[in-house]
Amino acid sequence: MERQKVKFDQNGLIPAIVQDAQSKEVLTLAYMNKESLQKTLETKETWFWSRSRQELWHKGATSGNTQQVVDVIYDCDQDALLIKVIPAGPACHRGQYSCFADSLVNKERSDGNPEAENAKLKNRFAIVNELEKVIAAREAEMPEGSYTTYLFKEGVDKILKKIGEEAGEVIIAAKNRSHEELQWEAADLLFHLLVLLREQKLPLDAVLKVLEERHAK
Repeated sequence: MERQKVKFDQNGLIPAIVQDAQSKEVLTLAYMNKESLQKTLETKETWFWSRSRQELWHKGATSGNTQQVVDVIYDCDQDALLIKVIPAGPACHRGQYSCFADSLVNKERSDGNPEAENAKLKNRFAIVNELEKVIAAREAEMPEGSYTTYLFKEGVDKILKKIGEEAGEVIIAAKNRSHEELQWEAADLLFHLLVLLREQKLPLDAVLKVLEERHAK
């Protein structure tokens, strides 16, 4: 990134939107000065300027919830940054995956159900986007009693075992010529595949890109 092109305001700051590079969920909005931006680029972890404390702060220095930087992009006016990261835990000081959890429009989200945010999107693949976000939130927050939390705690071997089991059940359902059975088992397989991609830090976009490249041939 050409740092000389970035425009800081009269206080020497620039707003930085932090986004999960995999799920695309916006995690937080913070501010950077020249020093924190320099440290972010050098360390590949996010550093910000605290306007309340008037000091630099390294995200996760105390909590351990660091953010590995994938890319830093500036907007067309050169006065705002988009920081794409791989988070190692919640972004919010309240222990939530994202700081943006309350809505002025969507009552379900405001009532504490951020997973319902995209439920009404007129997109046949909206549920896949929603699952990516929920899985990312589970990995960050690790809520007790969540099946997804259990999978992440058990690790890659457990996730792979489940994928193997679900793939076998898809085969059986297809051999049985049962649409009802097949749709259930295919949904289970897709869910566990998304969990694996998250555990491996591989965005679904990378898989879709492969499909696009193959299709172009």
